[in-house]
Formats: sequence, structure tokens, C-alpha cells
Amino acid sequence: MATQMKPGWSKPSTILFATEIPANEKAFAYALAQATEFGADLILFHVYDTLVVAASETSGIRYYDYAAAARTEMHHLEPLANRVLEAGVRCEIVVRPGLAADQILAFLREREIDRVVMGTHSPGPIGKLLVGSVAEAVLRTAKVPVYIVGPAVVDGALRNFATNTILCAVSLLEASYAVVGFAGELAAQHNARLVLQHVIRPQERAEVLAGRSIDQIEADLLGMVPVEIREKITVQSIVVPGDPTEELLYQGRAQQADLIVLGAHGASAFAAITRHGVVYKVLAHVHCPVITLSPVVLAECGASVDKHHAKEAYLAGVF
Repeated sequence: MATQMKPGWSKPSTILFATEIPANEKAFAYALAQATEFGADLILFHVYDTLVVAASETSGIRYYDYAAAARTEMHHLEPLANRVLEAGVRCEIVVRPGLAADQILAFLREREIDRVVMGTHSPGPIGKLLVGSVAEAVLRTAKVPVYIVGPAVVDGALRNFATNTILCAVSLLEASYAVVGFAGELAAQHNARLVLQHVIRPQERAEVLAGRSIDQIEADLLGMVPVEIREKITVQSIVVPGDPTEELLYQGRAQQADLIVLGAHGASAFAAITRHGVVYKVLAHVHCPVITLSPVVLAECGASVDKHHAKEAYLAGVF
């Protein structure tokens, strides 16, 4: 199945770094490294919900000073912007009041952005959680790939931010063709090895195999890679029974993956609250960054997104 990818998705010309204050230094380093590698513009995007209260000199009436609040937030981001400029990367600071997810998604509709980079907090029962709120909304609905740096991701500077191996979670669903095509383009862009992994749940083994061998399914996965890309890169396919999360995390370590590519479909409110979905566990524990493709991105690639799984959180590349 042929899919259409926007060139900027694999080679971005404008990257949006969604940042808090203070910034997630690990995520910022990855964003700056990508902007430097691709010669891309880097937008430092921050959404604030704290309003600066000021008093009128004439009336003494207290009021909300939106302009002062914006100036304060921009001032906090200036040291970050200076580091970007010192690296020879064009930089822009954008601050907005409101809800973070809403403003990020609105900005993506207003401007030509090729990639979003953001960090996450570790999932847990209390505390300020980004997975399940801001990152949840963005990775499920953004119209561009979202590059996520989780709490367990190693410092990219330790390996000079190199991308030598890409692990792509795959299924036999139609949407996986778009996920594999995107991962293949990234592998070609970085001259990286591509590993395709399909995990079969034990209770679904008989249905999935349907008289076929593991070797035959692995051959089918290789056929998902576009021919023109397959000739440029080294591709390996792995099919194993087991738990999707555990197997993906295991192969991430075993293959020494520098990047994982996932197709993220819609999730129920229950899955978002409990954070028992595959996506949350992967983001919480994986040692390398993850790029997710939302249903919006998959649909734009021409993929038919299966809606039968709307009641649970799942990944197009895993189930």
C-alpha cells in the first residue's frame, strides 16, 4: 500500500519545542540537536496560566496585566533562546495564555510546523502529569509527528545525538503501512538500521498466525517497507508472542534503539486516567525518544484508521 508523506516530517524545516518554565533540559537538548542537524528554525513555545496582577496608579484598582505576564514569561525564555542562537539556529519565542494542549494545537493550525518536541513527566497517581494531559492531547491529535522525550531517556549528548537504529512497532493493520513508511524515511535520512517489531498477544496467537509461520509473518512485515526505501537501508523484522509493552521495551534495549516510532490511536477517558495503556508505559520507561503519529497524521498519509479499538488505548504499530 502506497502512502504519502510530507517531506518535512522526516526532514523538518521548523520545529516547535513545547516547554515549561524552567525548561526540561534533556528535551531541549534533543530539540536543539535536531534543529542543528536539519538547519531548521526552532520555536520555543510556552503556555502560561499565571496572570500578573497590577494596580492602577490613578484609581488603585487591581487588574490582570496580560502584557506584563507575557513579558515575564518571555524574559524567562530568553536565556534558552540565546543558547539556540549561539548554536547558529534561528529562534523565535512564542508565549500564550491559556490551556497548554489547546494552544499548542491551535498554533499548529496557524503555522507551518513540521515536528513537535516535548518532554514528559513520569506517570503516577499524584503530581503534575504531562502524559495523560498535555502530551496525551497533543500526541493523539497533532497534525504533525510528535517527538517525545520521556523521564527515562538517556542524555543524547552521550552518543552525540546519533540515530543509528530505529525500532518501529508494527501490526498487520492498514495503518501500519504509514507508520513503517515514515520510519523507513527516517532510517534513510539518518542512514540508520530499521527494526520492525510485531508482538502477538498469547490469546490472539491462533487467530494471527492462521496457519502461517512466524517466518512468513516476518517476511510480510518486510514487504511493508516501500521498495525505494528498502534498497537504501538495512531492515530486520521481529515477530514474537508476549506483552506488547514488555516486548517493545525489551527490544528497545536489546537492539540499542536510538529512536522508537509508534502510531498512536485514540484512547478512552478510562485509559487516559489509569495510564495502563501501552503508550503510557512505553513513554514512562523507554530509554530513547519516541516519535508518535496521530490518527490525523495517519489519515493524511492515506491510511484508514481502524475505529473498532476506540474503547482502549492502543498503538497502531503494536496491536
